[in-house]
Amino acid sequence: MATAAQLNYPFPQIAKQTPFLGSSKIKKASIFQVGLRRKNGNSGYKPLRVVSEKVVGIDLGTTNSAVAAMEGGQPTIVTNAEGQRTTPSVVAYTKGGDRLVGQIAKRQAVVNPENTFFSVKRFIGRKMNEVDDESKQVSYKVVRDDIGNVKVECPATGNLFAPEEISAQVLRKLVDDASKFLNDKVTKAVITVPAYFNDSQRTATKDAGRIAGLDVLRIINEPTAASLAYGFEKKNNETILVFDLGGGTFDVSVLEVGDGVFEVLSTSGDTHLGGDDFDKRIVDWLADSFRKDEGIDLLKDKQALQRLTEAAEKAKIELSSLRVLSCDSLPFVTATADGPKHIDTTLTRAKFEDLCSDLLDRLKTPVQTALNDANLSIKEIDEVILVGGSTRIPAVQELVKKMTGKDPNVTVNPDEVVALGAAVQAGVLAGDVDRMVKDAERYAKEDKERREAIDTKNQAESVVYQTEKQLKEVGDKVGADVKEKVESKLKELKDSISSGTTQAIKDAMAALNQEVMQLGQALYSQPGAAAAGGGEPAAGGPSSAGKSDGDGEVIDADFTESS
Repeated sequence: MATAAQLNYPFPQIAKQTPFLGSSKIKKASIFQVGLRRKNGNSGYKPLRVVSEKVVGIDLGTTNSAVAAMEGGQPTIVTNAEGQRTTPSVVAYTKGGDRLVGQIAKRQAVVNPENTFFSVKRFIGRKMNEVDDESKQVSYKVVRDDIGNVKVECPATGNLFAPEEISAQVLRKLVDDASKFLNDKVTKAVITVPAYFNDSQRTATKDAGRIAGLDVLRIINEPTAASLAYGFEKKNNETILVFDLGGGTFDVSVLEVGDGVFEVLSTSGDTHLGGDDFDKRIVDWLADSFRKDEGIDLLKDKQALQRLTEAAEKAKIELSSLRVLSCDSLPFVTATADGPKHIDTTLTRAKFEDLCSDLLDRLKTPVQTALNDANLSIKEIDEVILVGGSTRIPAVQELVKKMTGKDPNVTVNPDEVVALGAAVQAGVLAGDVDRMVKDAERYAKEDKERREAIDTKNQAESVVYQTEKQLKEVGDKVGADVKEKVESKLKELKDSISSGTTQAIKDAMAALNQEVMQLGQALYSQPGAAAAGGGEPAAGGPSSAGKSDGDGEVIDADFTESS
């Protein structure tokens, strides 16, 4: 079983990731610790060169993505250029070669299916022989390259793209929108991945970030990010069940939290179950009703199917708060010789739940599997949190409550919770890097001050020795008042060396040097002092080398040049 990469980050901390692929059980627990530990305990950090800038958290989802950043100490979702808080993970190319990313790409997906790339997260970091089933469920062509890797074919441009390249384009849009929103250039990010992603998939996700021009500081598990958003890192010894029903996938994770450490005990799910499946049930119901009434199959009309898809998603969302919905927003859905045709029907929440009853049943097994793999009973779960926009469906919430016996925690927007948690981790990294840099600068300053203190003390002790030697040599050749001043300043310097500050020692040295200069002037101002000064001149005095009166010319050496 492949284990996740032990990523080489410049931060000494625990970040073991041991997920799986193709198995519902994590045999070796995945551990993630928030925060940092001091290297070597007390010796400070190695200086890091960083630029103060925003680090964002990105939830790179199968169907939708979101980006968040720390603002005023709180994680904040970044709105995109369209004013939305989430961005569809969709990239498309028009026949003219123009690239579309996000909502604008999603809107033309039905009419341009072969050039619209969605759900590429299913293919990232995987070989072609691993994705045979998934490749048959998308509208674009998935092919194998020379070494068995997955590529997607784009007829509009004639190119083959790696899944990392498509994901990079989504990331690039998210980051560009974040830069505008934050009014600051964004180059660093924390990106989330499902807990079951293996080493290859995590590395490929990080590569997608690099292609997008990002420095990916960390890859973290989505359930861990969700737990961070809920603030569970501040709690001790709690067991959490994360129920994540997104647009295209369903994941259940069991985590244990203690002292800021998140340990993933197990994970399970269904990689082909999500909100899109609930939308499709409404699309099929609307199309079937229209076919019975009008004899026209709207599923064969790309333009009509696009409108049905958008209407179904809207209906699903509105039925989370309404019990009865009038589906009358589809005028002129198609036309015949008799004139335009409209859809005008009513969908109740009860009917919607009936249409999706088998999908709701499919949510039960992964929950029980995750609990069994963690060797836990449902009574041992302390908290249940919901992640993913599809968990807003009342029937889903009721199912979770019935299965766990607990009211699920929905205090954080399920669409945004993973991105918010990633932003919390990004803030931790950014803040700790800044702190480490400040610590390194402070330690460097302290080291400089310590060296200066040692050098100053050594210099002062040398001055004391030279001054005492000079006083002995001078003897009674100068007045007592001059010597007393020197001896007084000498005592002050000795006292400063014993207990004074570096600056006090410097001041005492300067004062002593002034008095020593006065001593030298007094010595050489006496008649015959230069001749009687002995073999060594006084400290700071002039040398006696050279000519002296009555000696005549000084000859250093004689030599004879031989031929």
